[in-house]
Amino acid sequence: MAKKAKKNRPSTSSPFMQFGNELVGPGERKRIDLEVATLYDYTKINIPIEVIRGKEEGPTLFISAAVHGDEINGIEIIKRILQSSKLARIKGTLICIPVVNTFGFNNLSRYLPDRRDLNRCFPGSARGSLGSRLAHLFMKEIVSKCSHGIDLHTGAIHRSNIPQIRASLDNEEVKQLANDFGVPIIINSSLRDGSLREAARKKRVKVLLFEGGEALRFEEDVIKAGLKGCFSLMKNIGMLPQKEKIKKKKRVKKKSTYVAQSSHWIRAPHSGSVKQIKTLGDEVQAGEIIAVISDTFGNNPYNVRAKSSGIIIGMSTIPLVNKGDAMVHIALFSDSSKVSDLLQTDDEEII
Repeated sequence: MAKKAKKNRPSTSSPFMQFGNELVGPGERKRIDLEVATLYDYTKINIPIEVIRGKEEGPTLFISAAVHGDEINGIEIIKRILQSSKLARIKGTLICIPVVNTFGFNNLSRYLPDRRDLNRCFPGSARGSLGSRLAHLFMKEIVSKCSHGIDLHTGAIHRSNIPQIRASLDNEEVKQLANDFGVPIIINSSLRDGSLREAARKKRVKVLLFEGGEALRFEEDVIKAGLKGCFSLMKNIGMLPQKEKIKKKKRVKKKSTYVAQSSHWIRAPHSGSVKQIKTLGDEVQAGEIIAVISDTFGNNPYNVRAKSSGIIIGMSTIPLVNKGDAMVHIALFSDSSKVSDLLQTDDEEII
């Protein structure tokens, strides 16, 4: 005789959310230190987070920065978000993590003390390396409790990126979020093994990666672009109220965004010092000269040419190269002139 199926019990879930040993209830705002490790001099290392919960239910969003410890534009973006009066009206829960890689941040370094890249350590393990344990803690305490995420990055040391979103656009909801963020350029970026984005996707958390600027720098245009994008996404997922429409005011045209079909780096064909002809945001045509490399006397110039038509979205900021060094990152679009026109508008239009 078949056993009688058990009835589903009603949910007894608590309205409180737990982070480490701290509980945060609806309508509360709390700063919490998540303990990561103790150094060999017994100094405790923590990940500081701030949790803001609305009184009404809604999405749970994390915004993180400095997964690479020297990428600090995102830290300033989060600081300004936390100082905003807009947070008094949120629904759901916002979790802000200004510095994920506290080891790298304190040492002005991209990496962990063992030279591992934290963004290749996810989802991590409670028994693994330092990076693996840190990644495991972040997944357990932050990502697993969220529906959405924004991970803020910059270019690596001595490289600068134009503000852009990188996302896996095969997911329609992620694609819509990328458009909602509002920066002109979206890179359809495949997921990498060990990355935060890949680990989050396996948890069904929709994550965007924002790139902009250069490591160890605060750049106002990048910060404004990231700040506006974060608030735009928060509105579009229902965490913040949309702006009220004022009578019959002039309709504001929605900003266009363009998805790059692909991208590639142009590498130095010769060693020497560099004179840049083109810069970030410029449109280039296939075969066009984008830089000139010469020796320290200005002799033996080598022209560096674009392989394809596109937009410069990243570049080295060091005017010295060895043969084979990455110099310029070019994204390819179906109509690069439209992207270029958008990037040449005033800052208010872009950000």
